[in-house]
Amino acid sequence: MCEISAECGPMMQHRFHINVFWHPSDECWVADIPDLKACSAFGDTPEEAVAEVRIAMAGWIETARDNGLELPVPAYRPDPYAIPRAA
Repeated sequence: MCEISAECGPMMQHRFHINVFWHPSDECWVADIPDLKACSAFGDTPEEAVAEVRIAMAGWIETARDNGLELPVPAYRPDPYAIPRAA
């Protein structure tokens, strides 16, 4: 965690990993930020989902600041070996 300050300001937002995936039952693209609890959004395209989750991230960070909460330090990194490779 880091204190809400210049070092954890808007420039840090781009450092959070964003997962993007198709959700078949909802028939939409979902973008979520694992380091920010419950921060996700959806869209008709992957790009739209990412644009929407960036808006959600800004709101998440603003709410944390307004409530004197600490921001998590960006730490999530996907496991490149989690998806089986085609032979």
